[in-house]
Amino acid sequence: MYESVPHAGGVLHNYVNGQFVSSDTTFANINPVDGSEINQVAEANADTVDAAVTAARQALEGDWGKMTLEARCALLHRVADGIEARFDEFVAAEMADTGKSFEQARTIDIPRGAANFRIFADLVKSQSSECFQTPTPDGRGALNYAVNKPLGVVAVIAPWNLPLLLLTWKLAPALAAGNTVIAKPSEETPATATLLAEVMHEVGMPVGVFNLVHGFGPGSAGEFLTAHAGVDAVTFTGESKTGSAIMKAAADGVKGLSFELGGKNAGIIFDDCDFDEAVNGTARSVFTNGGQVCLCTERLYVQRSIFDRFVEALKQKAEAINIGWPLDENTDMGPLISHKHRDKVLSYFDGAKADGAKVITGGGVPVFGDARDGGAFVQPTIFTGLAENARIVREEVFGPVCHITPFDTEEEAVALANNSNYGLAATVWTSNLQRAHRVAQQMEVGIAWVNTWYLRDLRTPFGGVKLSGVGREGGVHSLNFYSEPTNICIKL
Repeated sequence: MYESVPHAGGVLHNYVNGQFVSSDTTFANINPVDGSEINQVAEANADTVDAAVTAARQALEGDWGKMTLEARCALLHRVADGIEARFDEFVAAEMADTGKSFEQARTIDIPRGAANFRIFADLVKSQSSECFQTPTPDGRGALNYAVNKPLGVVAVIAPWNLPLLLLTWKLAPALAAGNTVIAKPSEETPATATLLAEVMHEVGMPVGVFNLVHGFGPGSAGEFLTAHAGVDAVTFTGESKTGSAIMKAAADGVKGLSFELGGKNAGIIFDDCDFDEAVNGTARSVFTNGGQVCLCTERLYVQRSIFDRFVEALKQKAEAINIGWPLDENTDMGPLISHKHRDKVLSYFDGAKADGAKVITGGGVPVFGDARDGGAFVQPTIFTGLAENARIVREEVFGPVCHITPFDTEEEAVALANNSNYGLAATVWTSNLQRAHRVAQQMEVGIAWVNTWYLRDLRTPFGGVKLSGVGREGGVHSLNFYSEPTNICIKL
């Protein structure tokens, strides 16, 4: 089924100082659709990571650091062109690693992966800086202005749910701002990052500007990279617990940090909503990509007068989801990323049942009677009936699941939604304009959607509060993180 997957049956290598580098240790890259091995991956050791950091530092102080902004941006446009020239290879690799549908990979993941380079290459040309005329006692005055410089060597650690899209979401602004990078993709999804290294090589990216290391977290490439004294900043998207570990590793060097972490996102559905739009939008926000998106909604609060009707309508949507092969045009949802992650998700399902939850639909593993039974699939699942302190209501599951609770008043809904250690995103469904503004502004999150979900303007700030992250990404917010302003004061 995946005959066109690049490097199938071979080895995915690290990319350091302009060369593809092997390793004495490899690990298997597994297809989550049927459990088969796609290829082997070279695991970077401490020496390989050190060589990557050294190469990045030399490039920063060499040709890359001397390159004009126009030349740098033109090169990033060539990277985008290079991704598009090998579009089918990227799509096949993304599907093989994640099991997501052909439709999603070709319309979202790979196009956005290319577009990120163009967006930030163009945006950095208009990056502004402050300038002040300052009075002085002698009346002559002074001029204060800031110039933006690169942070330096940046470690970019990307997750497995949107592998190319989220990797380039960090890489593109880091490179546009003049930094050099060492990228570490998730061990679950190494393929498109390796293809990107090939594109970087093909378009003539200067040696050492982009480096790629494969491996795991503790005791592997992730730990070697985040604790390395030669790394100036770390940007990471993933679990909150991993973010905490990275923060500790980076503390001694007082490194710059940008984290987009987990979410236990709430959706509030008022009885004055457009019912069909709310049901359709909520079905998307719960089950898209098998619930494996940090922005997915796992907690739903529905006004009591429409509670039963809404639960039944969402149940019908969940049961209509077609779970299938990535290349099947009728497929709506693929597998979870791995058997290990499926075991985690199923443990939450079992815990919810033990706590007395009512299973509205799902709660188990689908049976296909073909090779997919060796994959990591779970059923779209809806629970009701649990208290707010239940584990599945408090902790991020990262699967196709939600728990639905009724509420009576607006104040109660706001309190329930904000009663979380996380604060990434929220959705509000109402036709009352005043309520929409009032409730959205009370949400303790980084992004609040009203009558929609996953609608993004890439110029806007994106990130979370509480356990959901540190800092903001998107537009100038990304460029500001990857830039170090130096104030220059000139006496006139």
